[in-house]
Amino acid sequence: MEYRQFGRSGLKVPVLSLGTATFGGTDAFFQNWGSTGVAEASRLIDLCLDAGVNFLDTADLYSSGDSEKILGEAIKGRRDRLLISTKATFRVGEDVNAVGSSRHHLIRACEASLKRLQTDHIDVYFMHGFDALTPVEETLRALDDLTRSGKIGYIGASNFSGWQLMKALATSEKEGLARYVVYQGYYSLIGRHYEWELMPLGLDQGVGLMVWSPLGWGRLTGKIRRGQAASGGRLSTASGAEGGPTVSDDYLYDVIDALDAVAAETGKTVPQVALNWLLSRPTVCNIVIGARNEEQLKQNLGAVGWSLTPDQIARLDAASRENPIYPYWHQIGFDERNPKPTAW
Repeated sequence: MEYRQFGRSGLKVPVLSLGTATFGGTDAFFQNWGSTGVAEASRLIDLCLDAGVNFLDTADLYSSGDSEKILGEAIKGRRDRLLISTKATFRVGEDVNAVGSSRHHLIRACEASLKRLQTDHIDVYFMHGFDALTPVEETLRALDDLTRSGKIGYIGASNFSGWQLMKALATSEKEGLARYVVYQGYYSLIGRHYEWELMPLGLDQGVGLMVWSPLGWGRLTGKIRRGQAASGGRLSTASGAEGGPTVSDDYLYDVIDALDAVAAETGKTVPQVALNWLLSRPTVCNIVIGARNEEQLKQNLGAVGWSLTPDQIARLDAASRENPIYPYWHQIGFDERNPKPTAW
């Protein structure tokens, strides 16, 4: 297993982590993701540890807290061997203040997560989304206090826009508060918008990337081919936001064709190639992989320990390239003084 520096921090993490949104499945939204119980979760964690994957990711939102509860049971007796990340911000109750990144909510949310996880500390605590109603200083002060108390090791941001993340980083520097060291965001061969603003920001500010949904909501699992719709799994039953961002058929099939060709050359599977491509990208320090069962987990673990050639990466880049929105398309013409970390 390869380990990388976790943003501009001293922490080293494996390049893969196990996402636990499939644990529980006890509410309507997450039923399509999976329904892994304690016994199966424990077995998946065994396989991860055997492969050198000691990083597990969850959130208080997943299955209304049941993902954290199942994870807490599954890690008993081996907490000291693991890194655990969880998240707060989205609504988790009916109370008017059971949402957001206010000091009031974050202190309570953190304590509740610690209880469900049956641990005394959270290694990485993410703000799951940006709360525009709470002053950035209030959020960061609360996170700084939780960090100083030892209940949190590092803090991260998820799903922020570029200006929101930069405002938070500037505030941390100005006020001497805990700083976001990592960003957890969507990035895949069929979703490269992260490269336009957030990747250059991450390079400039030393913020690493944890990738979520690296297979584009199941579209890059190898189950979809040109003229062949998805069958089974979350993608075939999801709609609207549950199915992820809209992707045109022509674009999707062009990317899959390129993945098929590279998979044939390397002897790897389509998802393994898609994950390995991500590991070649700037700022990426970790990819969150999900698995409904042992077979899926073992296949995803096969994405490491080898590398694509520069030519294969270039062909995948070309197949997945999109025309950026303004001002990014305009900036392409000024690469002489404003170079891009990747070819858009």
